[in-house]
Formats: sequence, C-alpha cells, structure tokens
Amino acid sequence: MIFDTHAHYDDEAFDEDREKLLERMRNRGVEYIVNAGSSISSCKSTIGLTRRFPYVYGALGIHPNEIGELTDEDYQWLENSVYKPKIVAVGEIGLDYHWSDNRKEQIAAFERQLNIAREANLPVVIHSRDAAQDTYEVMKENKAGELGGVVHCFSYSKEMAEKFMDLGFYLGIGGAVTFKNARKIREVVEYMPMDKMLLETDCPYMTPEPNRGKRNDSFQLPYVVNQIAEIKGISPTEVVDITCENAKDLYGIGRKRFD
Repeated sequence: MIFDTHAHYDDEAFDEDREKLLERMRNRGVEYIVNAGSSISSCKSTIGLTRRFPYVYGALGIHPNEIGELTDEDYQWLENSVYKPKIVAVGEIGLDYHWSDNRKEQIAAFERQLNIAREANLPVVIHSRDAAQDTYEVMKENKAGELGGVVHCFSYSKEMAEKFMDLGFYLGIGGAVTFKNARKIREVVEYMPMDKMLLETDCPYMTPEPNRGKRNDSFQLPYVVNQIAEIKGISPTEVVDITCENAKDLYGIGRKRFD
C-alpha cells in the first residue's frame, strides 16, 4: 500500500471534506500519511489529525517562510510537542530563498530546529528552494546525517541529489515528476537508487498530470508511481512496496517506536 510521506491535510483547501476524505484512505490503498507542519498553527492542527486518524502521523516544524514572527515561547512549545505520541519527525524546516532573502534568520531557525530534532532523536523533513548549496552546508555542518531524514519535494540536479544522499538522506518524489517540463527531476529519478526514494504529495499542492491545477490528495499518487515505474523500468507494485518500506524504516512506523 502507498505511504504518503508529506501532506498538508490541515490546509484550508480541505476544510469542506477533510474528514470524509481521510476516512476513505485505507479503503483506497493508502496505508499511512505523514502530515507536515509549517507554522505553529499548522503544527497544532497536525497533532489533532494524528489523534483522530490511526494511520495519520505527524512532523512538527516551522517552514522558513514562517519564521519571522516566532518567539522563544513558540520554540519552547515546539521543543515540548515533538515528544507527543505519533510525532515521527521535525519538519518541514530548511531554507527558501525564492520568496525571501532573510538568509541569516532562516539559517538560524534551521539550525535551532535541527537541534530540537537532535535532542528528541528524530529525523528531519527538509524544505529547500533556490538554496541548494546553503541547505547542504547547514546540514553538513550540523551533522544532519546523524539524524537522517528526507529532502522533500526534491527539485535540484542529480549532482545535488548525490550530495544529499551521501549524507544519508532520502529524496521525496511527488507530482513534479509527471510535469511536461520535468527533465531534471526525471534524470534524478533515473539516477537515484530506489532505496533512497520516498513518495509524497505535498497536497493540496503539486498535483500530478493529468490533473495539474486541481487540488492534490493522496489518491493522486498512482500517477507518480506509474511515472517512476516507467523511468526505472520496474513495476508500479515494486515502486509502491519499496517506497513504503523506506518510509517505515525512516519514521519507525511498524518498526521501532510504533510496532
């Protein structure tokens, strides 16, 4: 069954049908979902989702575009909350130079949250946009390889993919691999070993073809699976099985903390 390793079902795009949609997941081939926080508010909503749905787990962290208003009290809340049941990672955290150039502030917040993950002995979910080298350098300097995790919605070159994988990180592959102009990410998928790949939606964003432009959800992942299978020359079942096992290994679901 499919493991969606990065979703945002707390987003307002799901306000009208969130409960019904999530209740159908297991019956339609989705075994587990990790809902990723991006702000203090969304982290609190994520905790709520993990309590209501047995197959929804959570990652708590502050997206680089959301760090501007953070207080020490917010960080303290985050430090305490990552120990809650069914929280499997710290994220999404990282760097995003596309929308903002407050680089020093982003790096400081990134490093502080890496430390939170270290204290809690949790892997990390990395967001990186237009900041490949800085992201890698911060991760390397802070020994993120000891934590493990995933570079979600991977969008860089295969050379950068190799660097992140050499740190021990998985790469999250989602709807972008189906886009018509997705040559670079397809090259990454062709190059990377399957034991470093995770499936993700980033829903409600990044909807795959042929539904691009509409709201994304976990039921769209078969389009991603089929594209990966075609690139790798393996069956869709193999893609699903391998990526599901990878995700369980990373997050400990059915393994260490949650068996």
